[in-house]
Amino acid sequence: MLRDRPANADPAVLALQALAHVAGDEAMGPRFLTLTGMDVAELRANADRPATLTALLDYLMANEHDLVSTAEAIGVKPEALAKAARALGSDW
Repeated sequence: MLRDRPANADPAVLALQALAHVAGDEAMGPRFLTLTGMDVAELRANADRPATLTALLDYLMANEHDLVSTAEAIGVKPEALAKAARALGSDW
């Protein structure tokens, strides 16, 4: 069930919530690390950086299943993550 979030939710906060979900997922976490070339320590050290958050949102935007499941897990519509990606400078 989707919670009602303010329309102006901070894009970085949404991205961090999505990152926490992806990092804890058995399939998505390792795949994201492989695609970015980061290891767990690097991800922790760089989690709040705009480039990392944008990479995470780009990763989700490239896979509809992961996007939808992440959005559902953090209680937003997939469109909110797409909007966050654009706000943080992604080409999506």
